[in-house]
Amino acid sequence: MIATRKLGELTVGAQGLGCMGMSSAYGVRDNDDESIATVQRALDSGITLLDTANVYGPETNERLIGRAIAGRRDEVVLATKFGIVWGADGSMGARGDATYVKQSCDASLERLGVDHIDLYYQHRVDPNVPVEETWGALSELVAAGKVRYLGISEASADTIRRAHAVHPVTALQSEWSLWTRDIEAEIAPTCRELGIGIVPFSPLGRGFLTGAITATTDLPADDMRRRLPRFADGNIDSNLAIVAALRELADEKGVTAGQLALAWVQSRGDDVVPIPGTKRRTYLEQNVGSLDITLTAADLARIEAAAPTDAIAGARYPEGLARVAGK
Repeated sequence: MIATRKLGELTVGAQGLGCMGMSSAYGVRDNDDESIATVQRALDSGITLLDTANVYGPETNERLIGRAIAGRRDEVVLATKFGIVWGADGSMGARGDATYVKQSCDASLERLGVDHIDLYYQHRVDPNVPVEETWGALSELVAAGKVRYLGISEASADTIRRAHAVHPVTALQSEWSLWTRDIEAEIAPTCRELGIGIVPFSPLGRGFLTGAITATTDLPADDMRRRLPRFADGNIDSNLAIVAALRELADEKGVTAGQLALAWVQSRGDDVVPIPGTKRRTYLEQNVGSLDITLTAADLARIEAAAPTDAIAGARYPEGLARVAGK
């Protein structure tokens, strides 16, 4: 069984499981039975934090996770989210008004088949609604027993402070990996000042840092990564050079490049619980294996030299998906 870590007052396994890719974003939804088996293997391994959202699918992922945890609810720290809304043109928007918050929570509870959510995130901050209104509604959900703890995703340091003043923020979920380090300058220190845990999503660079993706054509036609600048022609070759350097270091330690990259994220602090996503038991077991990797100061220096922040080619998101951290 894996060790535990703390997100604020919430105790979870030292690694969580991101469930988005089981139902959306990374190609066709091809095998719910394997996805359910992966969730259950995760629980058997001591992973407790399962991460989903109303927008994954949409809605189908919450139903899938509800099926997967049936009969095992007491083993799970169940996290879901509200707040992302999609425009007709595929652009990302957000909604955070009190009515929507409460409606979203009730709908998620029904889809998940549970009577409470352990960790409920504001998935994106609505620029047209004060965060105080959103968090006032969230605090009412806690008082009603529908939610235990609250989180926020891809928020700026100032927004985190404002939300925390209304009701304690237990966890920040933001992208953090060897090729996305935006939160390190201001956001992570703010979380640590306030006692907020950090839940990195895409700690493997949306799978790129594993080395399994060598060309955009490797990706299914409906895979959202085809739209991301870092996977685009002209950028992908530059980024593959970083993966090659990581693989050299990983080979020396007898691990995979993905395990090394994940171990780096896990080394960022005891308040960090990454949620690598997978829908396959094989990859889950590789991810869990990264928890056994010890990185020395020399290892960390070599990893950072192999993957310097300024060497990453391409933005995180294209126009229309880029309304993220800092809002």
